[in-house]
Formats: sequence, C-alpha cells, structure tokens
Amino acid sequence: MNLLITGGAGFIGSHFVLRHVRSRPSDTIVVIDALTYAADKALLDPVMEKITFAEGDIANLPLLEAIVEKYKIDTIVNFAAETHVDRSIQNAVPFLHSNVLGVQSLIELCKKHPKILLVHISTDEVYGDLRDGEAPFTLDSTLRPSSPYAATKASADLLLLAAVRTFNIRVRITRCTNNYGPHQDRSKFLPVVITRAMLNQKIPVYGQGKQKRDWLYVTDHTDAVELVCSKGEDGKIYLISASNEQENIRVAKTVLDVLKKPHDLITFVADRPGHDWMYSLDSSSMRSLGWKPKVDFTEGVQEAIAWYTLQLEKIED
Repeated sequence: MNLLITGGAGFIGSHFVLRHVRSRPSDTIVVIDALTYAADKALLDPVMEKITFAEGDIANLPLLEAIVEKYKIDTIVNFAAETHVDRSIQNAVPFLHSNVLGVQSLIELCKKHPKILLVHISTDEVYGDLRDGEAPFTLDSTLRPSSPYAATKASADLLLLAAVRTFNIRVRITRCTNNYGPHQDRSKFLPVVITRAMLNQKIPVYGQGKQKRDWLYVTDHTDAVELVCSKGEDGKIYLISASNEQENIRVAKTVLDVLKKPHDLITFVADRPGHDWMYSLDSSSMRSLGWKPKVDFTEGVQEAIAWYTLQLEKIED
C-alpha cells in the first residue's frame, strides 16, 4: 500500500501511523498535517525515518495532487479535522475550513484519481444525542448534529456520500464514539481530569456530570480503521463503539481512584450550550468484519495516566 495519512500528527492519526508502520513496514507512508494546536510532530519521532512528513493543509489541493503523483498514493486515510466542541462554539470558521472545505479538496483529488480509496474518519456526534433508555444509533438513524463541530462533520459525510453517487469515487466512512488514551490534547475532558488530578487542582465538570459517553480506547479505534481499509466495502459506513457508556462524573472518579486522589477535587461548572446528553452506537457493522475492542476502560485510563505522567515530568525537567 502507498498511504497518505492526513492529520497524522494528531491524537488518533499518530497512533494509526505508529501501528501501521510497525505492522506493515514495507508500505509507503506519507503524513500530512497542518500542525495546529492539537497536533505534535514529535509523536511521530519513533518512525520518522520510515515515513515522509509534509506540513500542510488538506484544503491545499495542489499540494495533495503533488503528493499523490510523486508517491503513487492508492489509499488516503483522513484523520484531519478540527474536533473540539467548545472551540467550535466560540468560532466555527476553522471547523468549516478543515472539516468541510478540506474534505471537498479530498473529493476533488479522488475525482481526478478514481482508483484511490478514501477512508474518512467521522464521529458519532453527527447523530446528535440520545436520552436515557433510548436504543443506540444505527446506520439508519437521522443526522441531527448539535454543535458547529458536529454539523461540519455531518456536512463532510454528506458531501462524500453525494460524491460516491455522482462521481463514483471510492469512499468508506467510519463513525466512532469518544476516544481516549495517550497523545490526546490536554484541553479534552479526560486529559483535563488526569493532569489536574496529578497537580491536585480542581477538576471542572459540566452540569452535574450526568452526561453519558461511550469510551473507546484509541488503539481499538485505529485497529478498526485498519480493518475497514483492508476488508471494508466501498460506499459503506461503519460504526465503531466499545459499548461502554459511562457518566462523565463516573469517568472523573475512575481517574481519581486510579491516582488515589480525593473526589472533592471535582467542581461542577455551568453546562455548555447545547450539551449532548448521551452517545451510543450499534457497532454491529464494524463487528461483522471481525473487530471487537480489546482494552478495558480502567486499563486504558492507566495507560493514559502513565503517558501524561511522562509529559508532566518532561515539562518539569
């Protein structure tokens, strides 16, 4: 395979790159990343000699075309995205640029190179939220995004599906639940809990922390994406979940228990606008390919804590 991995210096993308290089060292891998606030090129240091890295924006079509032609790219895995809901509420413009215009750039690229397979990483947030007791979202569920971030991801999905029908390009879409683990930007919920607990600082939790999320360990997600690349069908959507819905307050307390910190570090803050209540996906479409999650939630939290401990030690040094 000759792969172009977009957003490969970000949280999920970097794990995909590291695991792919180690499992398929003969593949040609090109990583492109704009290196915005949530990306870190250093995450790729262990394999940098085995890949080609380009700093750039996926909305830059001439750059993409040059990479595809030079390296004879046959597969693109698109992790590139602005992803922070709170940031999208403050300013949606960067989300429109990366998540909509960037994806349209990839569509234009695939129209010119119709043999390329484009695997696009989407999110469960395109469906909006569920109330307690409701069945998980399925492939047939209506898209009802609640935030600017989710709306841009839903827009990208629709643009891709329209391009499949109109231009017959090769596309596979994945939608996953909340990822967690090493490499995640420290502004996200679980890293905030972990790092503040380590420093004995107050941990902000929206509302009463009763919102529920399905927590998926990052390498379980990247393993699923690998399987979609190799065994998925063009034009199909795959839902990836751990079936591990937990209240945010329970997640925070799990971290505190692992770190042996008091629960009174938690402080409740005003809820954010339009805060989704619960996410849950029916992942039978993904499990039909032979995938299932491997990492237990507490085990995954311990792995994340170990990584953030190293990062704090580096800062102190």
